[in-house]
Amino acid sequence: MAATYAPKRTTFAQAMKDMRSSAGTYNGVWSWIATVDHKRIGIMYGVSAFLFFLIGGVEALLIRIQLAAPNQEFLNPDQYNRLFTMHGTTMVFLVVMPMSNAFFNLLIPLMIGARDVAFPRMNAFSFWVFLAGGIFINLSFFLGGNILKGELGAAQGGWFGYAPLTLKQYSSDHGIDFWMLGLQILGIASLAGGFNFIVTILNMRAPGMTLFRMPVFVWMTLVTSFLIIFAMPVIAVALFELMFDRLFSANFFNAAAGGTPLLWQHMFWLFGHPEVYILILPAMGIVSEILPVFSKKPLFGYPFVVFSGVAIGFMSWGVWAHHMYTTGLGTVANSAFGIATIMIAVPTGIKIFNWMATMWGGRIELKTPFYFAVGFIAMFTIGGLTGVTHSIVPSDYQQQDTYYIVAHFHQVLFGGAIFALFGGIYYWFPKFTGKMLSEKLGQLNFWLLFIGFNLTFQPMMVAGLMGMPRRIQTYPDEYGWELWNGLATLGAFTIALGVLVFIINFIKSVRNGEPSGDDPWDARTLEWSLPSPVPPYNFKTIPQVHSLDSFWHSKYAEDAEGRAIPIPAGAAMVAERPHGGEPGVPDDDHGDDGHGIHLPSPSIMPFIAALGFPILGLGLVYCRDSGAVPDWMGGEPLYVWMRPLIAIGAAIITIGIYGWALEPATEEE
Repeated sequence: MAATYAPKRTTFAQAMKDMRSSAGTYNGVWSWIATVDHKRIGIMYGVSAFLFFLIGGVEALLIRIQLAAPNQEFLNPDQYNRLFTMHGTTMVFLVVMPMSNAFFNLLIPLMIGARDVAFPRMNAFSFWVFLAGGIFINLSFFLGGNILKGELGAAQGGWFGYAPLTLKQYSSDHGIDFWMLGLQILGIASLAGGFNFIVTILNMRAPGMTLFRMPVFVWMTLVTSFLIIFAMPVIAVALFELMFDRLFSANFFNAAAGGTPLLWQHMFWLFGHPEVYILILPAMGIVSEILPVFSKKPLFGYPFVVFSGVAIGFMSWGVWAHHMYTTGLGTVANSAFGIATIMIAVPTGIKIFNWMATMWGGRIELKTPFYFAVGFIAMFTIGGLTGVTHSIVPSDYQQQDTYYIVAHFHQVLFGGAIFALFGGIYYWFPKFTGKMLSEKLGQLNFWLLFIGFNLTFQPMMVAGLMGMPRRIQTYPDEYGWELWNGLATLGAFTIALGVLVFIINFIKSVRNGEPSGDDPWDARTLEWSLPSPVPPYNFKTIPQVHSLDSFWHSKYAEDAEGRAIPIPAGAAMVAERPHGGEPGVPDDDHGDDGHGIHLPSPSIMPFIAALGFPILGLGLVYCRDSGAVPDWMGGEPLYVWMRPLIAIGAAIITIGIYGWALEPATEEE
């Protein structure tokens, strides 16, 4: 008798189970989508941020082509406004912040002797929400206009979003809607990460690791996380008010109806200046880890470097109105914020002098991470000094809307944050891949970026001091700005060449790089005590910490003059060993493979929850759109089709969050 076929009914739970292997883990690409491993999440943050970096870089090159010579028509004014708005938004919110978050994820548990962050699923949720927000903002290029015809639909109100430029009467399309809702989504991701790292650092340090035995990078992450959780709600309130103005006819920023556009500036810059230090403090932490290793000395003045970072965090809240001297705040307010702007340079200067003292008298090893760290110090110092000129109110009146400000801002964020982040990639790449990046290509990468950077932004300073306004699409030829703009464009393409060298180096090294070993730099902090690449469980045994730079002290003693004396293998005290045992001796409790260690179980629910945000956002963007749609949709107003997305998105978010709350916390035996 022939067998009959009976279709099998598959429940949602069964489908989720089928994606897992017999060992209870997800397979293939699902293993990345469902991962809660902080190292994998860090890698995904880094790769995503770098892809956005390439997008932001292309936007910058298009802008520089337009400004390379007078009276250019490569971009029309509308295209130019949209590209410079998206370039600024991309580089601040989609590149530097998430790239710093990549380092937080990769390093913080390893540096403090933990197996993961405090809330692994919330960590995955943070990444997927960030990616959803980044994609949502960039969808505006396509959904707001016909990109194939050169009609860009992205926001055109500047990355700062000043009202009333962002209100309906001046930005009638949906570019600003995508921008403001996308930033709200990114803010949720940032808050989730900020709370997670605060709890992780305060509660999950290894035994013996007091606050003043933490690496400086951990300290800067802690300060940055506090800035995030206090700054993000400020911009969230501003964005909510803008949303109600645009979508529901409120009048927070509508001067004709009694609102005040100046309120936006106060809220944006009250967020925006702490945001500058959210971007730069992690870079300062990276440099503070690189310099001692390649100077073969401890960091000079560790407590001063830590307290200066904390001071910067506090003082960053008192300088926002130096962005607003020309708005008529009055002499007293302008003077107070001018003094605060001078004062915040003091803790920054303390850091710079301590970094220089660290190098002074050291046995310098000229490797690529060291080049980027020193480049950071030089470029950030110039950026800081140009920033101090903003404290002089009459001078700032003249600088306010010139290319001098553009050059200063990039001097701090590119010459500062981007240089340090590249240095961090070269420094920690061996730990997570087990391979070395090419030193020759690395130094070529550095010099191309260094020369290209200065060739781009120093001429901008000159053009700005000659009176070239910012945010202009073109300029006449009688003002003498063409030389400086031509040099800046040449420098921008030199930077692009440097980035291309980095990409080649990265791909080549991942495939065929020289094996690195576990401690190729003779480093000082705990992560270098682990195998390269780091195993999923991080530490087989949670380490016991006895001092600052505990791993270094397990390798070396010091003579009377502070010089390092290597300790013979096996001679150090067992308690000083980061693994809690002799080198090369497996632990008795679970062996070399980490068997028996309970790790957080993978979950697809954070990914599902994050999917709901862009769907909900699309519903809000079009919920009151009165435009007609193509005939195949029946010619109904667009909001008829889009409004249900609000409920669908909210439902998906709810299902995802409830789903992860009901899942088991750790892997099954």
